[in-house]
Formats: sequence, structure tokens, C-alpha cells
Amino acid sequence: MDQKKVSIAELMRQCGVKFGTSGARGLVEAMTDQVCYAYTLAFLQHLTTKEPIRKNRQVAIAGDFRPSSPRIMAAICRAVIDSGLVPVNCGFLPSPAVALFGLQQGTPSIMVTGSHIPDDRNGIKFNKLDGEILKEDEISIRNQQVIVSADLFNVDGMFISPQTLPVVRGAAYKSYVSRYIDFFATDSLKGLKIGLYEHSGVARESAAEILEALGADVTRLGYSDSFIPVDTEAIRPEDVALARSWVREHKLDSIVSTDGDGDRPLVSDEKGNWLRGDVAGILCAKFLGAKWVATPVSSNSAVEKCGWFKGVVRTRIGSPYVIAAMQTLLQDDRQSVVGYEANGGFLTADRLERNGHCLDPLPTRDALIVILSILTLTKESQSTVSGQLKQLPPCFTHSDRLKEFPTEQSQQILAGFQTADPAKDRVAIEKVFGEAFGKVKEIDTTDGLRITFEQNEVVHLRPSGNAPELRCYTEAGNEDRVREMSQICMNILEGWREK
Repeated sequence: MDQKKVSIAELMRQCGVKFGTSGARGLVEAMTDQVCYAYTLAFLQHLTTKEPIRKNRQVAIAGDFRPSSPRIMAAICRAVIDSGLVPVNCGFLPSPAVALFGLQQGTPSIMVTGSHIPDDRNGIKFNKLDGEILKEDEISIRNQQVIVSADLFNVDGMFISPQTLPVVRGAAYKSYVSRYIDFFATDSLKGLKIGLYEHSGVARESAAEILEALGADVTRLGYSDSFIPVDTEAIRPEDVALARSWVREHKLDSIVSTDGDGDRPLVSDEKGNWLRGDVAGILCAKFLGAKWVATPVSSNSAVEKCGWFKGVVRTRIGSPYVIAAMQTLLQDDRQSVVGYEANGGFLTADRLERNGHCLDPLPTRDALIVILSILTLTKESQSTVSGQLKQLPPCFTHSDRLKEFPTEQSQQILAGFQTADPAKDRVAIEKVFGEAFGKVKEIDTTDGLRITFEQNEVVHLRPSGNAPELRCYTEAGNEDRVREMSQICMNILEGWREK
């Protein structure tokens, strides 16, 4: 059998499937069977240098509803078998569900998903025995060299004899559903009328089952067999309109949903207005009794201003950075540690207790904990979702993105405002943004370019880690103003594209 040694770093350079903010992502046409097979070999090879794979030498595999996911899952399955391990097909279920199963079983897990991005792209999320891979793991995986049999693939990098997936095992799904039914009170949502926007989200079945088990009157809406790229940080205008019309039509207390793989939540108020993910994260942390919070630099400043937590740690954007910050807090003997991202994905670092019920840690993004926490908080306070928002200080954020904007071009432009001379940077920024926002107060380069102006308004520019997009985050004390700021910034970014 003809074998060859494959450098993962070189393969990434050739195919363009690279690590982003969370997992490896790329165009579906670039994610050939050979690429996915080789990356999985590299992940498993990396694990053996860090920690032995014990138990039944199993590796859990799951995927979302993208058309390409089953094929990629099969390629991963083949790599697991060829590594001398046993693949466990968990089927199509949320990313946090397969991660939870891996944590409980003490096995690695792999999720095939492109999350919220269009289905011409996909991705692979790798989880170690103790949770998500971190940035140092990504470096090690990238530096691996693996042995691949050339006889397995045709000239297009596809299997000559495709792998068949094992029969689906339902244990991961059942465990994920039980996690929340056991933690929340049986009738905690009784009396609430909830709309579940299903679309093509892989969490739609588990969300419905849990909501109904907790007493909610659930109306299922917007089911789709075709993949819909729901992005909780850049909500589509049609989803904004749908939520408002559904609330009126069905007289709902809230509409809830997730992105494609169920790790980012969408929660609306009683008028059908979608909550920002970073605001939802604050409310969820309050409900869970968190004392310490880790969140990226792009998240709403209300988390500090509300005064509900002992401390807040700011990180770069991406769950690996949030997880690393949570781990540091735990090492410093902090307790009740949680994290969330601006997209609303919520992570728990240690065991939490509420009303005599315990919630084991799940240090990977999850959507359902946010949805259930906000709805329960609303029910317990005999209020509304918008009533919960009024408890927060007036601080509003908005985000948008410029699609098909090459990452290299974004980085080059932002580098012009990030020289070694702060005074020069302020002048350069004010030349572009000063007429709209005034003088620069502070520049933060933790991740991208975050500018605080003297009126305490914020503009944060950052190239996406998952796609060729330039993202823009704005923050102000007024909702109309923050949207106006976003539009001003998008007009400026469009001008950069034209140049």
C-alpha cells in the first residue's frame, strides 16, 4: 500500500481550511475527504502526546444539518477507525451535546459544523477529554505530520470506497436533554407561551422537548429542510420581521432559537425584538448566581456597570480564549465562574447550584442554558423579557459585517491605525472617524481595533476568524445612536473596499 507523510501546516496552506475563532473552517469544496481525514488523524495523534484515550477507546462524532456534514462525518469516522479507535455516531445534535457526552464518558468528541456561516462552508470542532481544544492545541495539531495511504483517495481527494457511518446512538441526546430538565424546576416555564423558531437548527428537537418538559406552551415555527445561516451577531432582516409578526399572530411571551449548531442563542422579548447575545449572557450569569465572568473585549460594557459580579475578565474573541480565562480564574481559587461571548454562547467552568439543583460544568458554548435561564428569570419575577432588560444600565451594542472582504486586506488596513506611536494612531483614527465620533479617549488592540471616544462611544473593528468578513461592533448609551454609528462605520468600510 502506497503511503505518504502529510504535513498538516502545508495542507492548511494549500487547501485554505484553517483554524478560526473556534475550530477549523473552510469552503466545502476544499474540505475534501482527504483533508478531513488528515486533520482528524492529526488531532488524535496530538491527543496521544498529551493524554491517553482510555475507557473504550471511543471517539464521539456528531454533525449539523448542512448537506456536506454527513460526508465529512464519514471521513472523520474512517480516520478514527484507522487510528485504532472506535467511532460513536451521536447523529445530528448540538455542538454542546456531543461535547457534554465526551466529558461524561471521558472520551474525545468531534462536531462537524460551520455554525452560523452559509452552507458553502463547513467546519470541524475538536474536543479533548476535558473539553474544547485551546490555541496551544491548535498549534500542536497544525505542526503534526500524519501518514496517509494514497490508495484511499482519488485525484480529487475523495474516498475511493466511502466510509459508512455506524448506527446512531442516542445516549448523547438523552444526556443533554436530561441536563436541563434535571436542573430547572418541573413547572418553571408553566404559563409561558413560547415560539420556537426551528429553521435548520440542529437544536430544534432538544429545545422543543426541554421547553415542553418544563411546562412551556410551545409553538414551533419556521421549520426548514434547507440550511439557513442564522447569525446571532448579525441577525437577518427577514428574521427580525418574522419574530415581530409571529409574536403578534400567536400572542407569544417570547420567541427562542439558536444558530445552526445550537451553541449560540436567540431570545426575543414579548414584542418580538431579539436580545443582543452579550446582554442575554449577563442575564444568564445573574440567574445562575455567577460571581466571576470571562467575556471577550467586544461584549457590552453593562457587565461591569451592573455591579452584579465580583469580577469581569476581558479576553480576545473566541471560545478558546474565554475558556483559558475561566481556567485561570479557577486556578486562582475563584468559584462560580462562567463565560459568554458577544454571540450569546454561554460556558460554565465549575459546578453551579440553584434551589438545591446542581449543574455540572460545560466549558463550551451552549445556547439552551441562556434561553432557559432568561425565561425562568422572567417567570419567577412575574415580569416580561423586556422587564429584565430594564434592570441593566443603559448601554447598547450593535454589530454588522462587510462580507467578501479579504482578511489580509482587513489586517493591512487596521495595521495603519496600530503603529508603535499612539499619538500618530490617534491622529489617523480621528482623521477617519473624528467628524462622526469626536476625539479618541482610548485604543484597545486586544483583538482588532477597539476605539473608545471621549463621549464613551465605542467602535470596534475586527477581521472575522471564520470567513472573509470585516466585522464592526458599536456601543453607545442610546439604541438609535448605536445603530446610527454602525451605519456610519459600514459606509466608511464600504469606501475602504472600493479603494
